[in-house]
Amino acid sequence: MNVLIAGATGYLGNELIKILVKHKKIKIKYLCGSSSVGKRITDFNKSIKSKLPKISKITKSKIKECDIIFTALPNGEAQIISKKLNKRNVLIDLSGDFRLKNSGDYSKWYKQKHKALHNIKKSIYLLPELAEFKLNNYQIISCPGCYPTSILLPLVPLIKNKLIKTNNIIIDSKSGYSGAGRGVHKKFKNKNLYESLSAYGVSSHRHNSEILQELKLHTNKNIKFTFTPHLTPMFRGILSTIYIDLKKNINQNKVINVLRQFYKGKTFIKVANKDVLLSTNDVIGTNKCIISVCKSKYKDKIILLSVIDNLIKGGSGQAIQNMNLRFGFKEMEGIK
Repeated sequence: MNVLIAGATGYLGNELIKILVKHKKIKIKYLCGSSSVGKRITDFNKSIKSKLPKISKITKSKIKECDIIFTALPNGEAQIISKKLNKRNVLIDLSGDFRLKNSGDYSKWYKQKHKALHNIKKSIYLLPELAEFKLNNYQIISCPGCYPTSILLPLVPLIKNKLIKTNNIIIDSKSGYSGAGRGVHKKFKNKNLYESLSAYGVSSHRHNSEILQELKLHTNKNIKFTFTPHLTPMFRGILSTIYIDLKKNINQNKVINVLRQFYKGKTFIKVANKDVLLSTNDVIGTNKCIISVCKSKYKDKIILLSVIDNLIKGGSGQAIQNMNLRFGFKEMEGIK
């Protein structure tokens, strides 16, 4: 199948290329960008050894030649591209453009109007391990944000199985600075990225809306949570620490058993033994999410640890996992 990657020179675009060049069912036909037209992808990442087309502008005729369009672009851009799709195309978007099903929520959290309202119904938010729908009905696949991926995977099974209280969940997430894209140094120029830890988006981070939407969808409950993200002096990786109150007669072992049963047969999810202290180093370069259930000093509370590589399981790897599911390929195809 022919693939076009829009936003090929960004961190996520680079990771998409690294995986797709190894995918047996895929041919990368076009790499597209705006400020880098005419350059080679090796100008941005010398570790990509395959012979690939030069970077060019995205056009409607190029879209027409391809089966799959990956968009790793600033918010709003995939909506414009979605208007140029024909019946053959499937769009797999790594931005926030189609994550929210309510256009009013999109305007509120992303501070811009949705430019492709008629395409929202053609899209599906797809966290693959939680997929409950037939994917062939959707032309647009919206890939989850990196923070929500690390948060929804441990929480959804516990809420669905009524193990935890849902009125005061505390989520503390720490991410490598690559999550902010190549413009991170300009965006956070006063933060001393390499030597300091910074809280940001307190109570206002746009992933709040995504987490709330998906928790309600999967559990049919209004969940109250507090989510605070942090920027850390590392390039990649996310560690989410989640503080939860247990319901009566629920203990640590029960939580671990439910998580293991829920994700039985899911290649990319691992539930660690109890009280294992996780590191982002455990998942860097992989499409894995590892979850650890740790005891608290209080019997009715536990602490969840969840780690992912934000550029792979929180980005490009998950996008390709979604593509594999959508087209009936082996779920692990191309993903180490």
